[in-house]
Amino acid sequence: MEKFVIRHTDSLQGTVRISGAKNAALPILAACLLTSEPCYIENVPPLTDVIYMLEMLKGFGAEVAYDKEKESICIHAKELTTLESSYEKADKMRASFLVAGPLISRYGQAKLPLPGGCQIGSRPVDLHLKGFHCMGAKSRQEHGVIDLTTKKLKGATIYLDFPSVGATENIMMAAVLAKGKTIIENAAAEPEIIDLAEFLREIGADIQGDGTDTVEITGVKELEGTTHSVIPDRIEAGTFMVGAAITGGDIVLENVREEHLKPVIAKLAECNVKIEAIPQGLHVYRKGKLQPLQLKTMPFPGFPTDMQAQFMSLMTLAKGTSMITETVFENRFIHAGELQRMGADIRIDSRNAVIEGVEELTGSKVRATDLRAGAALILSALAAKGETEIGEIHHIERGYYKIDEKLRALGADIERKEEV
Repeated sequence: MEKFVIRHTDSLQGTVRISGAKNAALPILAACLLTSEPCYIENVPPLTDVIYMLEMLKGFGAEVAYDKEKESICIHAKELTTLESSYEKADKMRASFLVAGPLISRYGQAKLPLPGGCQIGSRPVDLHLKGFHCMGAKSRQEHGVIDLTTKKLKGATIYLDFPSVGATENIMMAAVLAKGKTIIENAAAEPEIIDLAEFLREIGADIQGDGTDTVEITGVKELEGTTHSVIPDRIEAGTFMVGAAITGGDIVLENVREEHLKPVIAKLAECNVKIEAIPQGLHVYRKGKLQPLQLKTMPFPGFPTDMQAQFMSLMTLAKGTSMITETVFENRFIHAGELQRMGADIRIDSRNAVIEGVEELTGSKVRATDLRAGAALILSALAAKGETEIGEIHHIERGYYKIDEKLRALGADIERKEEV
């Protein structure tokens, strides 16, 4: 086990390159199971979740070659040797269930344990199963394992009770080889959905409407291989933007897409942070004192739940009272207790957090309770007086590649040490 030791940083300065998006890469890697031809996926950082997904694909019998230095992966799922996954592989990440759609679409069968991952709230797979059932699949659950079977998936109209990203992705992948047309209503519209649709089109799928609330997929008989580059990680970009804001810094983000960051940019602008599009990417710097905010997490294009914790860190130092309403996950304020250890004034009432800005935070021993909570603690530690130790950083490294090295390059005083 390792920890981060972070000391006060006056101002982050410099240029940082944003990595490929974990949340876009994972469904695309799963989708490689749909074709017997080799697929080359680029701009994929070797995060622990990526490694877990590749181990899972190899467990099915797919050939996997990963050049970590070039961040390029070749997956060739020519002939799978099993359609079952072990509990140990599935329990490591939420995205493990994304292989269900490709497996039942191509082979008509899958046997998968319920997925694991961060404990930020209930994330059942019922909407995934609803979609599969509408297309003719049968499921049986016993001892935490879901057994899916179908003779041949058939197109259907599927209404999602909530615009779930994972369910939209899984149903899209299941539908590409199904007979007839599938329509997903109230679909998620996140950039990661669009990136998956782009990949699926590149291998021969017929998909329209991605990025809207209605996605139409007409099944095809077979799919081919391709080379695809994953989109930049909008949540990593947003995290570094908050880093510039909380330290009064001045940084440039490379490899970013401004259109993916509009809700984050809008909220930062409200609290005196300037973001300018320049040829290299985005220029981010703070103008004056931090102002309080009111924000509510919502499905895209609303404010992303994955940026809620980082903004809570920022609001602890804003002058005045801020309020955050979390509508996506019911247990996503766990980090508030850790921020309170550092002197933050936060009150939680159900899905609302009221944050009274304080003059300063102070260093403390804290722990990362989940991926984005860990990122929030890093941001607060940069602004806090004294030294902060953050334990259980394996959560952070599920979604941020070399975050300590990137921060050091911007002038942060951060080091990695072994837990005693």
